[in-house]
Amino acid sequence: MRQYRSRRAKKEAMEAYLFLLPFLVGVSIFNVYAFVQNIIISFTNKKSLGQAKFVGLSNYVKLLADAKFYQAIQNTLLYVVICVPAVIILSLIIAVALNQKIKGMGIYRTLIYLPVITLPTAVGMLWKWLFNNQFGLINEMLAGIGITGPAWLSDPKWSLLAVCIVLIWSSIGTAVIIFLSGLQGISTSYYEAAEIDGANAWQKFRSITFPLLSPTTFMLVVTEIIGFFQVFDLIFLMISSTSSGMKGARSIVMLFYEEAFTKFNKGYGAAMANMLFLIILVITIVQMKLQKKWVYSENGGDDK
Repeated sequence: MRQYRSRRAKKEAMEAYLFLLPFLVGVSIFNVYAFVQNIIISFTNKKSLGQAKFVGLSNYVKLLADAKFYQAIQNTLLYVVICVPAVIILSLIIAVALNQKIKGMGIYRTLIYLPVITLPTAVGMLWKWLFNNQFGLINEMLAGIGITGPAWLSDPKWSLLAVCIVLIWSSIGTAVIIFLSGLQGISTSYYEAAEIDGANAWQKFRSITFPLLSPTTFMLVVTEIIGFFQVFDLIFLMISSTSSGMKGARSIVMLFYEEAFTKFNKGYGAAMANMLFLIILVITIVQMKLQKKWVYSENGGDDK
């Protein structure tokens, strides 16, 4: 009997590995191999055509002296600093509101998630029209109340803010759904006990909702930071590469695209991608360390 169970367990394990094989092959080729290959390319002068030559740390030395790279880092950090808190705060407020028993709640939840399932191309084109400084709806509305709207996408002082608005709008839906799942996992007994003690709505949120949502909040903060460090598509779709507004909105990934796929400096672009990976890695490690200070653990209090 034991021998039969052992053979059956081995057979089931083999079947499981066979089901996982396509995924593992895909990850190996498109992630692991590509990552290693990118590191190798960063030490060469690889172009689209011609033989690549080993140049050592030249690409990294050039990168650290490139003013455009530092401007792109500054812009990318601004995307993170502006968008991440805005997405977390707004999505939490909306999730708490959508967690109530209100008529037509399903419709509201669908509407808040619509931007997530809308094609980025459609989102970019729509907001590009809305932000148009000559006939865009936003400036028309501002003109209606006596305010002259700026050149949102061509003025470097405003282009980053314009992209941030679109990024926040298009990112809230996913965060709301994740927060809603976290809220629905909180037992109502906590709130009933708090009501018996005379706690008001704010006290219940501060002492029950936020602590119990802290693991969800932490996960969202980590993923949103990584996502906003890699912002590219909306910048590419909304702002022309020749526009003066690109200087104020250019992210690291946008600069990587320009170097690797427009100027065909693939070795230099690979070095830039590796630097972005290191930046994200360091920030993620710091976040993992800091989570012990504020993320609630079911074992009691903060996770320590």
